[in-house]
This record gives sequence, C-alpha cells and structure tokens, in this order.
Amino acid sequence: MTDKLTIALAQMNQRVGDLPSNAAAMLEMRRRATGADLLMCPELQLTGYPPEDLILKPEFVRRVHECTDELVAATTEPGPAMLIGTVIAEGSAVYNAFILAQGGKVIGRTLKRELPNYGTFDEKRVFTPGPLPEPIDYMGAKLGVPICEDIWQEVVCAHLADAGAEILLVPNGSPYELDKDETRYHLVRSRTIQTGLPIVYLNRVGGQDELVFDGSSFVIHPDGERVVQFCDWNEELIVTDWERTVEGWRCMTRESHIVDTFPEDVYQAMIVGLRDYVGRNGFPGVILGLSGGIDSALSAAIAVDALGPDKVCGVMLPSKYTSEESLADARECARLLGCRHDVVSIAPAVTAVAEMLPEMSALAAENVQARLRMVALMALSNSGGQMLLTTGNKSEMSVGYATLYGDMAGGYSVLKDAYKTTVFALSKWRNHKRPEGALGPDGPVMPERVITKPPSAELRPDQKDEDSLPPYSVLDRVLEGLVDKELSVREVAAATGADVALVADIETKLLRAEYKRRQAPPGVKIGNRNFGRDRRYPISNFFHTGPK
Repeated sequence: MTDKLTIALAQMNQRVGDLPSNAAAMLEMRRRATGADLLMCPELQLTGYPPEDLILKPEFVRRVHECTDELVAATTEPGPAMLIGTVIAEGSAVYNAFILAQGGKVIGRTLKRELPNYGTFDEKRVFTPGPLPEPIDYMGAKLGVPICEDIWQEVVCAHLADAGAEILLVPNGSPYELDKDETRYHLVRSRTIQTGLPIVYLNRVGGQDELVFDGSSFVIHPDGERVVQFCDWNEELIVTDWERTVEGWRCMTRESHIVDTFPEDVYQAMIVGLRDYVGRNGFPGVILGLSGGIDSALSAAIAVDALGPDKVCGVMLPSKYTSEESLADARECARLLGCRHDVVSIAPAVTAVAEMLPEMSALAAENVQARLRMVALMALSNSGGQMLLTTGNKSEMSVGYATLYGDMAGGYSVLKDAYKTTVFALSKWRNHKRPEGALGPDGPVMPERVITKPPSAELRPDQKDEDSLPPYSVLDRVLEGLVDKELSVREVAAATGADVALVADIETKLLRAEYKRRQAPPGVKIGNRNFGRDRRYPISNFFHTGPK
C-alpha cells in the first residue's frame, strides 16, 4: 500500500469524432506527465463530447473500441497509467465509460450511471445507464470515478464512499454558462462534506457547435478548501502530489488561477466558440455586414479577437436610409480593428425589386433591403469562402425583430444568446480592456457613439428600435422571466413591475417567432436557456400564459 500518489490532470480541448487526433493528444499529455503515477483526462475525451447520434452508428462504436485498444496497448511504454474516457458496447447496451489502463491491460472501469436528459443533454437517447460504480484499486489507493452527472446526484458519491473510496476523481464535459463556476464549486463542496473525501473536478475546454467548455477545473478538500484551481479557457496540465494522512488522502500541490467574471467570461466564451467553429469547419475566415450599429460592431470585434484582423471582412451595404453617421461609424470600426472594410450599395437592387414588385407593402419593402444585403453578403462569402457571421442578438430573436432570409442568414452567431443589455455591457467592457489571448488591438474597438446612439435598423426614415419595441432595459427583464425562468405573464409582471398587457404582448411575439428561430444559425450558448436544444417549443402552439 502506497502513501503517496502523483496524479497528472489534463484539462484538454477535443475534436468530436476525430478519434486519432484525440488519442494522439492524450498520449502527448502522457508523455508530458513523465514521473506521474496516473494521468486523468476529461469525460469521453477519445470520442469528443457530446458525440450525440454518432453513438447510434455501429461503425463509429467499432472504431472507438479499436482506438481504445490502441491506447491501452500504448501503456506498455514507460509512463503513467491512464484514465481514459471512452465508449463501451456490450450486446445492445452502449455505455459512457472510463477505464484505467496500465501495462497494456485494463485494470478497472466505471460506467456512467446518471445520464443527463435536460437542456442541451440527450444522453439517455444514446447511452445505457451503468450500475452503481465500485472503487478502483490502484497502487493501494481506492479511487472513485463518478462521471460528470454522477456527482450531481447524491447516490453515486454516497455509494462510492460507503464502498471504501478514498479519493473521488470526477471527469467532466461541463459546458460554460453564466455563474457556472460558483454552481460547480458549491455542488462539489456539498459532495466533499457528504462523503468526507477530497474531489478532483476535471473539465475540458474549447468550442463544440453551440457549446463552449471553459475548463476551470479544481481540486477541493473535505473542509471546502480549493487547493488547486486551473485556468479557464486554455488547455493545462497540472501534476498533483497526494499523500495519505491521518485524515485521509490530501493533495499537497497548491496552484491558483483567477477565473474570469462577467462580462469577460461571456466575451471569452464567444471568442472560443467562434474560433473553434470556424477552424473546425474549414473556413478561411468570416465576412459580416458592418452597419455602424452596436451588434455588428461587437460581432466584428469578437471575430477579430478570435481569428485575427486578416481573417475578418466587414461590408457596409448602404441604402438610401443609411445615415452618414452610420457610414462613418462602420468605417471607424474597421479602422480601429484593423480589418478589411468594403462598401457595396444595395440601392440599385432595391430599385430593381421595386420596379419588379410595384405594389409590395411598406413592410415588405423594408424586408427586401435586409434580404438584398444577405444576397450580397452570401455572394461575397461564396466567392471568397469565408463564413457569413450573423449579428442578431437574443432580444431581437426573441420577439421576431429580425428578417427571415435577411439579417438572420449566416453560418454562426456569436450574439445568439446575448440579450441587448448584455451587448451593451460587452461593448463598453471591450472598449476599455483587451481580453487575454485576443488577437485584436489594445484600446477601443468601436467609436463611443456606436454604444450611445439609439439602435436602429435604418430601413425607413428616422427609424428607431424603440418605435416597435419597449426599451431594452425593460424588454430584456421581461424576456429573462419568460424565456430563462419559464414564468407566466402575471409572474413576470409582478417580478419586473411591467404592465401585464405589455408582458402578454411580448409573450405573443415570442411564441409567434418560433418558426423564425428554427431557421436561425447556431450560436454560442451563454445562459441556461438558449434558443436551440435548451428550449424546444412547438412551432404551432396555442398555449399562452397571459390573461384570457
């Protein structure tokens, strides 16, 4: 029985479905962890997370088994034993699993018992729940390995503690959300108190479609002390030293990083999400409509910070309603960011459509402008290969204040889950601080006037957003109640002080716009209820919570 253990903890990025690259990255971490007894990687690190319906494809599962066998065989080479997150199929059952490999053999395993089936998670769709796991004996230490959701329920950790586990090693695929760091810490602390055991909470980093993983892994002792805190957003390998004391196993390593708080955490999530989405889908860069408004200015800043100014092209597409102020603001945004700035007037195309359809309504005439802008942007995207970045925010998308096949068109949206008030907060913050790792400039990234002027779509004379919508400070509080908290109209009115009739009208707009949102591009999830897999409402829906 040993009284000392050295556990290397690898906070890693991933590529879903890229088994060879993920395996090679784990073996590289093993090489770097020379001298450690054990290397631990995040949940399903071999397959990437979430693998979704790839798990339903027998050929995928077969290749995962082959790659797992190769990783196990690689542990015959000098180096630490490996805790490998993988998939195990037995008969018709497929499990989310962790195996402990040493000397070319599997010497222990855990099958995930608690399968999340809420929000963005669909694990019950593709996996079979495992039995209550037993501790794995390694070098005389009994290691409990509850996998991600296993720690969110009391039963698994309690069972492992009762079965004699001495350390809980928790591999995770936990996506970023606002305030998630504190939620995780309080949850894990409650498990340490419940079990009396130290816990390693190991998470991953990087973007996967709409999800962003922030890392922020940590080690906590039963007294609640967080003795090791990883960085957020970046890959990191920390080798931790453990000793058996009279109180049980304790981590002797001390390391601390300050994790980002609002609004920097949201901004970093957007950078990571866009960077990995563009890179993994093979785009050479992005193109976007740069209107002189705050949404496009912030989207451009995030794109430059994520990809670099040479991979971002902003295009101003003026009509006869575009103000000189907007032309100047768009030009200045591009100058401050150092990115390309083109101007393509849509006026000739607007005239041509008006001649072709002389009896179209005023609303249709407004929407034609938005759609012609997207025709031009998509033509430029096709010509150069850049992905079209959509710039709409969550407030607009909530109430349908967006044009289908117009400003909603594109390949990705960094602002999709950001309410307008969050857009203002992010813009003000970025104008005064350059985030760590950003590829954009120091100093302001947009003129101050872009932040202070009243928002406008500029599709008709003297148009302002508040002609059609309540002030965003009111609208966003109502939407947070209706969308994020799923409150009724009367409950939202009571909580916000807004008029019941106003809240009911906003709810009606919210429900009527569902068909538009189903056709919107993916975008970075930052809250607990994004428009996508978090919130699955029927398009044809006749239930309202407002007054009858």
